[in-house]
Amino acid sequence: MNKKGLVCIVGRPNVGKSTLFNKMVQKRIAITEGTPGVTRDRLYQTVEWQNNYFTLIDTGGLEVKSEEIFLKNIRFQAELAIEMADLVLFVVDGKSGLQTEDIEIGKLLRKSGKSTILVVNKIDSYKVPTDIYEFYELGFSKMMIISAEQSFGIGDLLDEIVLHLPKCNYDMDEEKNRVAVIGKPNVGKSSLINRILGEERMIVTNIAGTTRDAIDSYVTRNNKEYIFVDTAGLRKRGKINESLERYSVIRTLRAIDNADICLLLIDASEGVTEQDSKILGYAHDNGKACGILVNKWDLIEKDNSTVKTFEQQIRKELGFAQYAPILFISAKTGQRIDKIFLMLEEIYENYNARIATNVLNKVLNEAIISTPPPSDKGVRLKIYYMTQINTCPPRFLLFVNRMDLAHFSYLRYLENQLRQAFNFSGCPIKFEIKERGEK
Repeated sequence: MNKKGLVCIVGRPNVGKSTLFNKMVQKRIAITEGTPGVTRDRLYQTVEWQNNYFTLIDTGGLEVKSEEIFLKNIRFQAELAIEMADLVLFVVDGKSGLQTEDIEIGKLLRKSGKSTILVVNKIDSYKVPTDIYEFYELGFSKMMIISAEQSFGIGDLLDEIVLHLPKCNYDMDEEKNRVAVIGKPNVGKSSLINRILGEERMIVTNIAGTTRDAIDSYVTRNNKEYIFVDTAGLRKRGKINESLERYSVIRTLRAIDNADICLLLIDASEGVTEQDSKILGYAHDNGKACGILVNKWDLIEKDNSTVKTFEQQIRKELGFAQYAPILFISAKTGQRIDKIFLMLEEIYENYNARIATNVLNKVLNEAIISTPPPSDKGVRLKIYYMTQINTCPPRFLLFVNRMDLAHFSYLRYLENQLRQAFNFSGCPIKFEIKERGEK
């Protein structure tokens, strides 16, 4: 598979970068709102145009001379994206005209030496204003005039982009092993992914809510490719006041929906909270493979029983996910970070496991002999046979004499027997019941 080109969108705040990003990827990925500083981290997405594929990066608004902590971090992130990029889209606001910040960003881009297309946005009619040509003062020979909101000029811009990049016939269906890192705000999700990537990919501060979008990062480890998704921390519903926060919750839930595996990050100094239970519960209810990472373990005073006590608390509070393996880590020091990938390999193998019907029914028959099914008014539940009908998560079909006799407690017993026989660590198990003879 040939390497995709990397295209980076930069510009000062509120020139329409995220709107352009959404139009080009044909999804509502980046949060768009008329508040400066909404896009804080780099957002990566694959774009296809005329069977050409490239990676598009959206960045936070650049305020080159600002010393405010968030804006300094945004500038650093954008500079890092520019350094990585094969092509830069420098977006300016055609309505407000040339601004001092545009000139400063232009200097930064010319100094970088990167191939750059100047994109004049918010021109909503075919009649081009004469003062548009003042943007040539920025020193870039190639200028495209568009309206991201109205989709005007987007096709021409995409044509120009692919001319600057090597042809790539990347297949989007090859994206696998999506791992969503989920948890409350400020538990260290971005720090963990930065540690895994070995670069300051996410903005990390001690201010809750720094990450507002779900952000993809591509990692190869042990010859396996993973897509790690850093998600905005989910707060309690009563604390979600800003519309921006609500968007972030939607992004997080969507990231869980699209993931193969969810890693719940718990703050060791806080322990398991009600919000942790709700977040993991959503993943569990949607059939996602799950693992639990206890972060900031380096800050905990320990004795011989500390790990056991903490595991017992987790199992008690997250009783519905007894199958989820637990790993104690420190994103700050790197403690046990490599073991995360061993956990992921085992979970992914179990998530995709398929068990032969004859092997399944041998386990089923032994389970029935050991603990007979329940009965009601003299009629006992009969389970004729079981077969696996799906993976991701493993799903099993039981043929019975009466569906109403298949009580939850006995299905839980059968689940435990399956887990003893076939592991299934990290995976929820789903049962479907069907009366024999039913069409």
